[in-house]
Amino acid sequence: MRRALRYVAVGLLLAVLFLAGSIAGIVAAYSRNLPDISRMADYQPARSTRLYARDGTLLANLYKENRTWLPIDKIPAVVRNAFIANEDHNFYSHHGVDFFGIVRAGVADLSHHRVEQGASTITQQLARALFYTDQQTIARKIQEALLAMEIERYYTKDEILERYLNLIYLGSGAYGVDAAAHTYFGRGADSLRLGQAAMLAGLIAAPSLYSPYVNLSLARERQRHVLDRMVESGYVTQAQADAAYAAPLQLSGLRPEGLQGYRDPWFTTYVVDQLEKTFGKAATYEGGLQVYTTIDPQMEEIAQSAVDWGVAAAQSEGIGADEAALVALRPSTGEIVAMIGGTHFSLQNQFNRAWQAHRQPGSSFKAYVYTAAIDTGMTPTTVIADSPVSYPMGDGTEWAPKDDDFRYMGPISLRVALAQSRNIVAVKLLQLVGVDRVIQYAHRMGVESLLEPNLSLALGTSVISPLDQASGYSTLANQGVHVTPSPFRIVKDSLGNVVLDNLYPPQTEVVSAGTAYVMTTMLEDVINHGTGYPNAVIGRPAAGKTGTTTNFRDAWFAGYTPDLVAVVWLGNDNYHPMSESYGGNIPARIWARFMQGALKSVAKHDFIFPAGEVSKIASCGGGYGKYEYYLAGTDPISPCGHPRPLPSQAAAAAAAVVPVIIPNNMPPAPTFSPEPTAPPPDPTPQP
Repeated sequence: MRRALRYVAVGLLLAVLFLAGSIAGIVAAYSRNLPDISRMADYQPARSTRLYARDGTLLANLYKENRTWLPIDKIPAVVRNAFIANEDHNFYSHHGVDFFGIVRAGVADLSHHRVEQGASTITQQLARALFYTDQQTIARKIQEALLAMEIERYYTKDEILERYLNLIYLGSGAYGVDAAAHTYFGRGADSLRLGQAAMLAGLIAAPSLYSPYVNLSLARERQRHVLDRMVESGYVTQAQADAAYAAPLQLSGLRPEGLQGYRDPWFTTYVVDQLEKTFGKAATYEGGLQVYTTIDPQMEEIAQSAVDWGVAAAQSEGIGADEAALVALRPSTGEIVAMIGGTHFSLQNQFNRAWQAHRQPGSSFKAYVYTAAIDTGMTPTTVIADSPVSYPMGDGTEWAPKDDDFRYMGPISLRVALAQSRNIVAVKLLQLVGVDRVIQYAHRMGVESLLEPNLSLALGTSVISPLDQASGYSTLANQGVHVTPSPFRIVKDSLGNVVLDNLYPPQTEVVSAGTAYVMTTMLEDVINHGTGYPNAVIGRPAAGKTGTTTNFRDAWFAGYTPDLVAVVWLGNDNYHPMSESYGGNIPARIWARFMQGALKSVAKHDFIFPAGEVSKIASCGGGYGKYEYYLAGTDPISPCGHPRPLPSQAAAAAAAVVPVIIPNNMPPAPTFSPEPTAPPPDPTPQP
């Protein structure tokens, strides 16, 4: 008997040794093909980029995979506990493989005669997500278990849990708990409530099946299941679980993917374009950037309403305009606060006329001609004759600019000429100042488009975008200091480091504060007495300029207050002429409608008077108000007397130009002359 027992013991020992050796051999064989887990430390999944409005509203989520990485200390305990209770009750006690969990799952599955509980730990699921597919084979399960134990040797539980909660797919295109929290509840994971966290944890088994956007009743069943598991694990009481289940879910509603999912899409698509140009496509869609933009959602809404109203009015009044655009900036910071590129953004209509359309600005370009003239040393009282003139063309013909009323006002001051938008005076002024000089001023003030160097430039024949025009006019609104327009306030990388800071953007003094102020007083007269009256009157100090092109193909209004610049364009994409559409009509009305709404809560105040740079002298006629304004050193030698001699640069510019060719039957137009003995007629303002 003793001998038999001895043989049995030896046999069992040999069997155990054989089994152990076999297991060791299998482990050794499979271990040789395990992935290098050191790669896990360097693994950087694609992370989604989020765009926010200035009030914190989420504008868009850009992604290759919709994912935002959260450090473990930013993921609240309620979220961690929900996933641990549902997926791996013994997570903090096992070493990668939960052998007791395997037995428990097997017993549960046998008792219910179907597979109800999985036995994969969180670490095993992480190993599968990082290094393997969901292929279900014995060999793959062995490798997965071995890899999980290897991961547990080199990484802490929190490091494993952090990666798991940021990598898992939770349906509706969301990867990780933070992306899922935004997708389903419109909030970050750090502010999820118990019931919401339980619903997310319940999605793991089958995200496409249990999504509340797919089947709310199944999602609620899974939520109840997770809450029960949390009670069993001791994370919450039964009363807390019941209250969480009864609480409203507050689902945010699934936003459409792509462009249709963008909020304020005219602006947002522009931001995406600028992100790609600045950081590249990979960083834009995979880098996890946090982009805090300049858009004011309330102003954007007011702007869209004004544009839609204006196009509808143009159609009802028989003007024949199908599209309009509006862009608004804060002149002191260059922040784009509103951008509307058309009437209806859609998959078929994404062309953004606010920055992608380049159209002739018409007389709204005259602001740059007059700014160069004032900065060169001319004054608002400088007189140029509004009389016929012609210029030789390269083909032997002559070009004779005219105004749309085919009238000539004779000698008039620059102030009146700008307010009434007299074309011949603008062309003569451009010739005197110099085409190249005016182009330099326009570019320095903010116009980036290519400008053709010819005399018709004074009438706005070179194409520019509304954003360009807003950039240029913002220099005048900002006392001669230019700030490049930008849709960004701050951009951070996925770790929270600031990679673009535009809160204090670079500023460049382009013209003096005095020049900007004198120009502003002249552009105020456009609104109060000239081609912008009465449609552009908004009940507060404002300056602006109308623009209308040949055959009424384009109509503009560009204007500003001390706080806000806005430019409006009206026309047709196919360049089809409108019916007598002047910039002072529909565009001015759109502009006024927007400005009044956007500035409703902003106190009225005047433009800043630059003491020491500008003289304020009683007007002697030739203007519109009681006072006239001169740059220091250019004011009359005596009140109502002759103006001072032109500064040397203005005289040189005047001497360098080609003489004006005048038809023989017309008297020559004076270039510069003293104050007229009698004020020129004050023409009736055009509506």
